[in-house]
Amino acid sequence: MKFICECCGEEKDEWPAIAYNSPSSYMNLSEEEEKNSELGSDFCIIRYDDENCYFIRAVLVQNVNEGCQNLEYGVWVSLSEKSFNEYVENYDNKNFTAVYFGWLANYIPDYDYDSIPTNVEVDNSLGRPLILPHSSHDDRFVKDCYDGISKEEAEKRINTVINR
Repeated sequence: MKFICECCGEEKDEWPAIAYNSPSSYMNLSEEEEKNSELGSDFCIIRYDDENCYFIRAVLVQNVNEGCQNLEYGVWVSLSEKSFNEYVENYDNKNFTAVYFGWLANYIPDYDYDSIPTNVEVDNSLGRPLILPHSSHDDRFVKDCYDGISKEEAEKRINTVINR
């Protein structure tokens, strides 16, 4: 897909987003747990014996240095039951905005981390929510989101996903 870059005015190939079909924890469910859980294109509920976990699909943007594009991820983020229910109830309301606390729910290749706290910024007039990692969280992934990665690194990640 080609586009004219607003930054440099040149025709560019648009990078695809690196997208995940489910939260990482969904991929590790037993057959019984998977049968009792729900996974759609934008919502996921995982039902364990002792708790339920709620997830929504969102977009995370990682800055790319020396480039005209940023790297986008289609990831999942966990929310509280209350936040999840409010988001689902307002999913088709184009005037709905909200900010929720959530945890990044996908493991990004080349990073070794536990959970990353995020703000989930919902503006239904724009599409899927935007995830902003908490800048105070001391993690290489968070640092790279704000300080950026090289264009070569971004292209390497895209090629890794495309060639799976």
